[in-house]
Amino acid sequence: MPRLALYALVVCVLAVVAAVVSFAQGSWLGIIWVLLVGLSSNMTWYYVRRGRAASPAE
Repeated sequence: MPRLALYALVVCVLAVVAAVVSFAQGSWLGIIWVLLVGLSSNMTWYYVRRGRAASPAE
């Protein structure tokens, strides 16, 4: 897994945790975290696919 994909995955997991905590506390600011989850998960898939395309086919 490429390094940038790993970083994006970590951001995605942390944003999920932040969204859960935010909604559990009754704050609607968790919506911002949910949007960040969507963005970071798309970035993760992009970098994974880009890394697979760059590696030679076996």
